[in-house]
Amino acid sequence: MDKIWSILVVDDEPANLQLMRAILADFYRTIFAKNGEQAIEAARRHQPDLILLDIMMPGLDGFEVCRRLKSDPALVAIPVIFVTAMGELDDEARGFEIGAIDYIVKPASPAIVRARVRTHISLVDQNAVLDRLGLAGEYKDNETGAHVRRIGRYSEVMARRLGWSQAACQAACQAIGRASPMHDIGKIAIPDRVLLKPGKLDEEEWSIMRTHAERGAAIIGGNVTGLMQMAARIASSHHEKWDGTGYPGGFAGDSIPIEGRIVAVADVYDALMSRRPYKEPWPQAKVVDYIVEQSDRHFDPEMVTLVLSAMDEFGSIRAELPD
Repeated sequence: MDKIWSILVVDDEPANLQLMRAILADFYRTIFAKNGEQAIEAARRHQPDLILLDIMMPGLDGFEVCRRLKSDPALVAIPVIFVTAMGELDDEARGFEIGAIDYIVKPASPAIVRARVRTHISLVDQNAVLDRLGLAGEYKDNETGAHVRRIGRYSEVMARRLGWSQAACQAACQAIGRASPMHDIGKIAIPDRVLLKPGKLDEEEWSIMRTHAERGAAIIGGNVTGLMQMAARIASSHHEKWDGTGYPGGFAGDSIPIEGRIVAVADVYDALMSRRPYKEPWPQAKVVDYIVEQSDRHFDPEMVTLVLSAMDEFGSIRAELPD
């Protein structure tokens, strides 16, 4: 039986709530709240798949509601779309910065509302698939689940510093945070004798290990949706090197997808900072020296600059998500 997706609609105007009910109720389970406090309570009780949130409301406005939702670990993953009058669009950048994923402008046509909701519900569905794939990878690999979650957080930090946090690119910034933890999903196809070997791999074992990049892209598949395509690009390209000596394609420079270039340096940073069966964690100063040394060789120099500028944020992420 197909899942019935739930939408929480928040607006202080009863007429707007009735309009949204008429637009959505035939397709989704709809939940309604008339103010910010009710919205937060309803989100906690019902755990909706998506929230349509008015901005201008008495008491808590939409921005404050969104901020509180995104500061609650139990609610942070619920996507928020602001529904706003045309005159409020000057504040759209503020909304994206606090975690909204989209805007719908009032008065919105039924076709536009349904299309936007359908698009973001499909992303929620993809996120669930990626989460399950990530869990499968954690069962197989000797790296921890915290490692792959940290890669997602590092990658999103780097994307924001790259400028992806501008309003038009906010969705891409959030997407790389979701997609990058799948970078090593291809390792589930690597034999345990190679993947779990406690010592160094010989050449034959390395040739097997290197296939995980292409296998990861194949596992994720050629899905037509943007998030899954990004995940596949990351899986296939995060071991490419700026100077062309990486694998599997031997691509160099800007021919490597930018997502792959971001994850390449984030992955190496975290691996060197972490304990593994074959190594002790490196001190951060040594990790930084190595990353700088590999600028223009292994890593895109621009990505190295981003990592160096984000050391404090990376440290906070590691403290939040320890092994």
